[in-house]
Amino acid sequence: MINKDFFKNDRFAADAGCELQELSEGHAVATMTVAKQHLNAGGVCQGGAIFTLADLAFAAAVNSHGQLTFSINSTINIFSSAKEGDVLTAVAEEKVNHPKIPFCEVSVTNQDGVLIATFIGQAYRKKVMIG
Repeated sequence: MINKDFFKNDRFAADAGCELQELSEGHAVATMTVAKQHLNAGGVCQGGAIFTLADLAFAAAVNSHGQLTFSINSTINIFSSAKEGDVLTAVAEEKVNHPKIPFCEVSVTNQDGVLIATFIGQAYRKKVMIG
């Protein structure tokens, strides 16, 4: 299993304010506090920011086995708005640990446990070991 420090190299997620909190085999938790830079023209959190948070958790979960794995398909459904100051938590659970095409589900909630979004993703495992 790889160390969560590997994901400090994900500059896009880090610059967006996303932080990996937990990592175990097939499981990851990431958080982000919604700030002004995350807001869209309507004054709520931009969907791309929520996607980035979910994608970081997804990437950590599918890469947790130590084999370089990249997303090949992902879908997000947003059910509720997030506002400035909300603390969003993305919990990723790898549902299929396939040797080539793993599948993962991510739930994003706010600090009150309100479901903000769900994300599903498939990935491709390369023959490259990391960590």
